[in-house]
Amino acid sequence: MKLRCCPLFQVAEITAHFDIRLLDAPFDPNAASDDLAASTPDAGAIATFIGKVRAGDTGVDAVQALELTHYEPLTLPGMKDLAVKADERFSLMGLVMLHRVGRLDPGDPIVCVSAASRHRRDAIEAVDFCMDHLKSAAWFWKRELRGGNWNWIEPREADHADLARWNPSA
Repeated sequence: MKLRCCPLFQVAEITAHFDIRLLDAPFDPNAASDDLAASTPDAGAIATFIGKVRAGDTGVDAVQALELTHYEPLTLPGMKDLAVKADERFSLMGLVMLHRVGRLDPGDPIVCVSAASRHRRDAIEAVDFCMDHLKSAAWFWKRELRGGNWNWIEPREADHADLARWNPSA
């Protein structure tokens, strides 16, 4: 299993726990969130989002698999830059951002974003900020296998609107 990691770095004169990785093998998002909690014992809040491949649909429209590809020279650096922006915008004590690439099956976790802060609002909004950017402005491409056919998935109009709310002057 290849792991690319940025475990600890200095941001805005504070040392925060950052774990930013691209993964080509399954991961346990609960363990990632638990590790963040253990590394930030003074945090008053930890918010976590786990995105999974949709499961439960039946018939021809059921998702059989999801494949995520990315542009390697930009993806991890872009995720690290996103982490810095989140830390600058919100008062974070730590941030975990794990994202799968490759072929995934229904029920598999795709992404885990977990933020620790002294107060709930910063943690919740940091997770939302990161997910909106990952969903619409990252170097990932998705396609789904349904009914034996692969189809590319584009961000929805709502995804772009979610991203735009973070920069209302643009």
